[in-house]
Amino acid sequence: MSNKLLEIRNLHACAAGREPKEEILRGLSLTVEPGEIHVILGANGSGKSTLMNVIMGHPGYQVLEGSLEFDGEALQPLKPFERARRGIFLSFQTPEEIPGITVENMLRASRQALTGKPVKIMSFRRELHSVMEELQIDASYGQRYMNVGFSGGEKKRNEILQLLLQQPRLALLDETDSGLDVDAVQIVARGVKRFHNEKNACLIITHNTRILEQLPVDKVHVLLGGRIVAEGGAELIEKIDREGFGSIRDAAEELQGK
Repeated sequence: MSNKLLEIRNLHACAAGREPKEEILRGLSLTVEPGEIHVILGANGSGKSTLMNVIMGHPGYQVLEGSLEFDGEALQPLKPFERARRGIFLSFQTPEEIPGITVENMLRASRQALTGKPVKIMSFRRELHSVMEELQIDASYGQRYMNVGFSGGEKKRNEILQLLLQQPRLALLDETDSGLDVDAVQIVARGVKRFHNEKNACLIITHNTRILEQLPVDKVHVLLGGRIVAEGGAELIEKIDREGFGSIRDAAEELQGK
């Protein structure tokens, strides 16, 4: 077993099925170890969500060059459901609505698909209601269709509910705090903290650094133009809050020009 949970080397990727192929990710390298929380910051269009989708194996994106490994195993040959079974979880920036399937049935079916074992209805329901109570989600939502008629905040909390029930090894959180009020951000942050331990890891995209104030962030990466142009600790978040991405972009361009 590798001590590197996720290792990305020189990743180049584009949208699939488009000609000419225009790179979105342009030589990105990143390593995440068990127990770590990594944050990716960057302006809109810098490639953050593309990175998450490529890690998960979204068919809408194509890897042109480079490699992705999860616990020492190459990810490129694996379909998205195989990556999920290995322990990778992606929370969507815009969660999908699924009419006709209740939250409880969806989550129970997901548990069974991931483990390959039958899931007892009553014991799962007790577990589901316990986690819903922690996230301040009314138990009646378990019988509603998946995300149908949910507010933005309810959809985001529902994503954390899935995270806590699936217990993956790597959580890819794409703007899980987007559009949330202060109270909801605190609930989501508590859910992420409850999930996180020394054996798993989180890779978080956010534009709202409030959630990061409540999480033990290990590393921060600034993604601009499909490349990581700056890395550091929590102090980098404070710098961006003060100065924006302009100074980091200028420094990166100056370095490339030398």
